[in-house]
Amino acid sequence: QVQLVESGGGSVQAGGSLRLSCTASGVTHRSNCMAWFRQAPGKEREGVTSLYTRDGSTYYSDSVQGRFTISQDNAKNTVYLQMNSLKPEDTAVYYCAARYSGRNVCTRITRMFTTEYEYWGQGTQVTVSS
Repeated sequence: QVQLVESGGGSVQAGGSLRLSCTASGVTHRSNCMAWFRQAPGKEREGVTSLYTRDGSTYYSDSVQGRFTISQDNAKNTVYLQMNSLKPEDTAVYYCAARYSGRNVCTRITRMFTTEYEYWGQGTQVTVSS
């Protein structure tokens, strides 16, 4: 089992920045593909970014490409999501997720699916005001 705990959510004005953290514990070698999803009120959960921890390769959805950055600190079993140039449409609950997979199905993709991820955090609220 892998446990994921997110932190760092909050409220910010449009154009501002936030950094989310996700710390994994438990059988962490089963979490070599880490990801962030988000869910806005009334909408489906959507994939934002993923990272293959063994080589640092990444995937970003078109909606956040160039504004968000996923990174890792292996010593701390922690993945970060740096969010810059935030927009009101980024308002959502952000979830950290993890799975065990190969690199290609983790980051050489065109879309992320919630069903592919086995482990989930509890979510952290991000609110961007205009």
